[in-house]
Amino acid sequence: MIEQGSPEWHQLRAGKATASRIADIMAQGGGKMRAAYMRQLVAERLTGLPTPGGFKSGSMQRGNEVEAEAREAYEYHTGLFVNQVAFVDHPTINMAGASPDGLVGLDGGVEIKCPDSTTHIDTLQGAAIDGGYLKQMHWNMACTGRQWWDYVSFDPRLKDPAMRLFIKRIPRDDYLIGHMEKAVKDFLIDVRGTVAQLRNQYVHKPVE
Repeated sequence: MIEQGSPEWHQLRAGKATASRIADIMAQGGGKMRAAYMRQLVAERLTGLPTPGGFKSGSMQRGNEVEAEAREAYEYHTGLFVNQVAFVDHPTINMAGASPDGLVGLDGGVEIKCPDSTTHIDTLQGAAIDGGYLKQMHWNMACTGRQWWDYVSFDPRLKDPAMRLFIKRIPRDDYLIGHMEKAVKDFLIDVRGTVAQLRNQYVHKPVE
């Protein structure tokens, strides 16, 4: 099994459109984030190498460290087992896929967030789930064929154990998934076109 975050995992994802960047792909009017992500995938395809992970803030690093504890808390609370996977290719779209935080049973999955305490408390008080996370979960469903995804927010620093774990089940929205799949196809056409253009323009070109 390839571990998420390992060099092998990064190589497995290189050049592919993934769930964690689906919101960038769907940026309205193109957007700088979409263009930046397209440049990243073009570079990965031309080099065969994954893009370096870059800087991780203290909160991001802590989130990675706490994720295993959050998964255990989810399993204990729900009685469900989380099956960890490295990467799932989209069933029909080449060079696209997802790295779920976990698959649950035959029909579900889980997205685990370990935010700072103020963000977690906002979630407990009914704050809407970030739209980017909703797209990420639906792309996970598109790739895995699952019917629901549990959004989990976890903060073990809260003194009251009842407040540490938040779970909300997100049902599959096929209309949204269809819209996302079209956006990803269009995005990947642009990526392939840019790669082909560069290869045709510069590969085997005589030195002047």
